[in-house]
Amino acid sequence: MPELPEVETIRRELEALVCGKTFTEPVLHMPSTIKRPAAEEFSTRLTGQRIERFDRRGKYLVINLDRGILVVHLRMTGNLSYSANGLPYEERFLRVSLPFSDGSALHYSDMRRFGRLWLVEDEEELETEVLKRIGPDILNEVDLEKFLELLGRRERSRLKALLLDQGFAAGMGNIYTDECLYRCSIHPRRQAGTLSRSEAEDLYAAIQEVLADGIEYGGTTFRDYRNASGAIGSFQSKLAVYGRKGEKCRCGTPIEKTKEAGRGTYYCPNCQK
Repeated sequence: MPELPEVETIRRELEALVCGKTFTEPVLHMPSTIKRPAAEEFSTRLTGQRIERFDRRGKYLVINLDRGILVVHLRMTGNLSYSANGLPYEERFLRVSLPFSDGSALHYSDMRRFGRLWLVEDEEELETEVLKRIGPDILNEVDLEKFLELLGRRERSRLKALLLDQGFAAGMGNIYTDECLYRCSIHPRRQAGTLSRSEAEDLYAAIQEVLADGIEYGGTTFRDYRNASGAIGSFQSKLAVYGRKGEKCRCGTPIEKTKEAGRGTYYCPNCQK
């Protein structure tokens, strides 16, 4: 599932490629991909709109237009790619094509069909209809003091579950949560209220560092994720615990896998006691 580093990688690529371009009529290969408004109205309203700015909230791409906001959530297996000649690099799972007046296009593909697109009128509708259950962006909107405040509100929550909760703070997913907890030697089942100030500061620093590293390496690809040009990420080569059950940690202890918050969770039982 694309997490914050993958979505941020796509955002940065597309911002450089398509800002200032104008949409022509969309091609809805799978109309149910459009969450809001109805598919026909979506096509009518998007046609002729110009892209002004690319933003992101957690795992959501927020594309600011001259007369509205286009939102994309990739969910489990979605990909948003750019094509200079307008042709998709893969047609098998193509759900929506968004051509531009210069002949180039964005293409949304999704093997599992869970991803969605919205077209809303303004920031108010964005917050009330799309992002109403989404907390502040963990990378761009949460400084250390805000993070400590958020932890203080959820003292009984286990940290793995808390970091995965997009209502707590948006952007973290399974891969990067396991990696940041490992970097600061905190067990995924620790309750937030048991952290000392120093441990909480270390956790915040680890989150920022892991996300920055993930972005630097273009995200993590195990199977489905591709960036806007169709290339894979390379952060999978830097993973310390995720997906490495039975392999040795740097301390020599085999990495274990358990289930926490309904998700496969990797950790070192020696480093993360």
